[in-house]
Amino acid sequence: MTKKQLALEIVNRLKQEYPMAECTLDYDEAWKLLVSVRLAAQCTDARVNVVTEELYRKYPTAQALADADVEDIEEIVKPCGLGHSKARDISACMKTLQEQYGGKVPDDFDALLKLPGVGRKSANLIMGDVFGKPAIVTDTHCIRLVNRMGLVDHIKEPKKVEMALWKVIPPEEGSDFCHRLVMHGREVCTARTKPHCGRCCLQDICKKEGIET
Repeated sequence: MTKKQLALEIVNRLKQEYPMAECTLDYDEAWKLLVSVRLAAQCTDARVNVVTEELYRKYPTAQALADADVEDIEEIVKPCGLGHSKARDISACMKTLQEQYGGKVPDDFDALLKLPGVGRKSANLIMGDVFGKPAIVTDTHCIRLVNRMGLVDHIKEPKKVEMALWKVIPPEEGSDFCHRLVMHGREVCTARTKPHCGRCCLQDICKKEGIET
């Protein structure tokens, strides 16, 4: 089985196992997803969703958040960790949206990368979830699982993993595939405990790299 064949089989099996593929960060506007994904660095999505609920009560629009004092933003977001740098990036990002894009989140990957605090992972998430464009989000679940499965060969650098996956994952499947990897990584192919290989839908085709048996 080639890597491309393996990838297609994994995509199809995960699609059957997790038919509802969606982002676990709560948002109803594009700018809110930008805020949430910045807060999600080294923090759980569940905690981010609690913190942003309070943040948006106080600052219900991107303009309001752009006008807010960084110290006030930091006070609210500090439970997510790295409060100072995250608050600074969120403030600068919202200001840039207002000043350069009329308050709208751009639907161009390179433009997204130029926003303060936005890296490839965040830009891909926005492209896939907000604009429905091809995207591959290489978060920690994605990197861990695709290495274990044998879709990439001992690659841990996010951009290199992303580039390798573009070669084997159909573009239209990339965004949902990465959401399903998150679900599978939380429920079955776990990081902090021994993976539950016995109830994995990929058990017979997984390379199980880096897993003690």
